[in-house]
Amino acid sequence: MQANDIRRGMLIMYNGAPHRVLEFRHRTPGNLRAFVQAKLRNIKNGSSTEVRFSSTENIERAAVEGHEMEYLYSDGDMHHFMNTETYDQIGLDEETLGDATGYLVPGTKIKVEFFDGSPIGVELPPSVELTVVETQPELKGATASDSPKPAKLETGVTVQVPPFIKEGDRIRVDPNKGVYLERAK
Repeated sequence: MQANDIRRGMLIMYNGAPHRVLEFRHRTPGNLRAFVQAKLRNIKNGSSTEVRFSSTENIERAAVEGHEMEYLYSDGDMHHFMNTETYDQIGLDEETLGDATGYLVPGTKIKVEFFDGSPIGVELPPSVELTVVETQPELKGATASDSPKPAKLETGVTVQVPPFIKEGDRIRVDPNKGVYLERAK
C-alpha cells in the first residue's frame, strides 16, 4: 500500500519490525511534494518514533493473524480471554487493550490480533450494549434534539447521551469512537 493509505491503528512494517500507527497527518507544504508525517510505536519494544514518508512511498502492512475471543474476567491489570474455537485462554494487559477495557463486559466477543504468536492488539465489535448506572434525571419534555448529558456506564466509561436516557437503561455504544448510538431494545 502507499503511504497515503496509512490510518490510525494500522500495523505496518518499518525497519524490519512491526509498528502501530498512533497518529498521522497528510501534509502538502506550498509547492513542495506531499508527504505523510506519522507517529509509530514499535510493537516488540514499545519505543515510539516520528517518521516522514513520501506520499507515494510503498509501505508494507504487518501480517497479522486474528482470532475471535470471548472476554471472561479481569484480575488486577490482567484481562482474560478465551479463544472461541480452541478454548485456549490468554491474559492481556492494559497496554495491549488500550481504551478497549472500558467497553468489556463478560461474554463480549472481540478479535485479538497476533503477530508471531504473541497478542499485540484487539479489534472491538462495531457496537456493544451497556447499562447506564449513573446520569442526571430525565427532564420533562426532553427530546433527542436537546443538548446531551454525561452518563456513566456499568464499565466505568462516561459517554454523552440524549436527555431522555435514564439510569438502568440499556444503550448501544460505538466502542471505537466512544459515542452513543441508540437505546437498546
